[in-house]
Amino acid sequence: MNRTTLSLLAGTVALAAVTGFATLSSPEAASTARTAAELPVERTSLLCPAPSTSEVAETAYTSFTPVTKDTGSGGKAELKAATEESDGKSKSKGRKKAAKPVLTPAEPGKPATGDASGGDASALVGTAEGKFAPGWTVQETTEVAAGAGRGLQGVNCSAPDTEFWFPGVSTAADRTDYVHLTNPDDSAAVVDIELYGKDGALDSTLGEGITVAPHSSDPILLSTLTEEKQENLTVHVNVRSGRVGAAVQALDDKLGGDWLAASTDPSGSLVLPGIPKDATAVRLVAFTPSDSDADLKVQLASPSGLITPAGHETLHVKGGMTTAVDLGDVTRGEAGSLVLTPTDASVPVVAAVRVVRGKGGDQETAFIPATRPVGTRATVADNSAKGSTLSLTAPTRTATVKVTASAGSGGGEAVSKTFTIKAGTTQNVEAPSPTGLKGTYALTVEHVSGGLVYGARTLAATEDGVPGFTIQTLPDDRGMVAVPEADEDLSVLQK
Repeated sequence: MNRTTLSLLAGTVALAAVTGFATLSSPEAASTARTAAELPVERTSLLCPAPSTSEVAETAYTSFTPVTKDTGSGGKAELKAATEESDGKSKSKGRKKAAKPVLTPAEPGKPATGDASGGDASALVGTAEGKFAPGWTVQETTEVAAGAGRGLQGVNCSAPDTEFWFPGVSTAADRTDYVHLTNPDDSAAVVDIELYGKDGALDSTLGEGITVAPHSSDPILLSTLTEEKQENLTVHVNVRSGRVGAAVQALDDKLGGDWLAASTDPSGSLVLPGIPKDATAVRLVAFTPSDSDADLKVQLASPSGLITPAGHETLHVKGGMTTAVDLGDVTRGEAGSLVLTPTDASVPVVAAVRVVRGKGGDQETAFIPATRPVGTRATVADNSAKGSTLSLTAPTRTATVKVTASAGSGGGEAVSKTFTIKAGTTQNVEAPSPTGLKGTYALTVEHVSGGLVYGARTLAATEDGVPGFTIQTLPDDRGMVAVPEADEDLSVLQK
């Protein structure tokens, strides 16, 4: 991510505010600091984009916080509209009233749910404090019965940030793609949107200096930023001032639609986990912001190990240009994850895949961006008794994880199960379900031992023969933060 000295300092101050324990110190003092302690974060925020403009859309929100040690007994969490509502009863012109929360969790360890109907649902801002903050996860799931983007659309509500990469967007005639920008703060954010196609950057001045007003959300239609119609593009969202949440809603006239979450930061090696075993078409889109070209070794982590897709052994990505390749039904009826390994690790890359299930007129799409590993712990919410598939991959070394199914939103008891994922494989594990389940539940994956693990959850719901589905990755929830313990009292530095 782009980070200036000023933003780095601001980030350090924000860390101190969030954890309540971090301390600014001189370089000399930092060199004598003892081993960092892992402490739970004390405050976090999440942003959910406006779900749909369709009048036949039905949206469900599910919130979940895993139970975390050493958090204390206090705290709260709520999810409410990003913009304040007008108070029709007030005689004071311009007076606003606080938006009613869409959901308010009662306790960690149990999901909370809320819903919205039709095309008037707004973007949401969520905040969690105290015991509700570490690992807080919110899932937005929308069923669209008909029209462009029909099917199942899902996205993990994400934290505000200053830079995002979205490989896999399109301005083609049959696609309607929006970049949703949500500003949770009291001051305006200024954002640049850059588009990169097969020949490099697209000419556009309309994406420069976009102002997102305080406590508001703007969906930016990509086709209004350029006259070029290209099937495969990469979008770069760069925030000049402030911070925003960003996600792309990709709607296809024939293939349904879904949300495209941001790829992990540009990196040498990438993992795209959880390609459904019945995928009928898989398209890989990659981009490097470097001036140098990238050559990637393409492998599929299957249940039996790493294999090289025939005819797609490598992918050459030209500097500053978007490259796409159709891999067909690469999984061939088995669970799979793409592993991209560079010949030169110094050239960073971002990537995503578009997945198609079904055939003919009964097709639906979803997206999988390159993602961070599960790390210490990761959670995905809004799972159902049927239709949820948890996929885990260990690309380099065998690893052991513990998977916990939470209590249900309407009742039930949590259940845990341990799995070993062999090196180079992807497994669709038989995740546990809560005992006496009522409602929806969350799945939390905790790393126990071994190598890095990457995960994704597929949520499927077939309606009228159309295989609606959506896929969310499971990056580390960043619920814990390393805080160094200083060897000396530095309070004098604050006088």
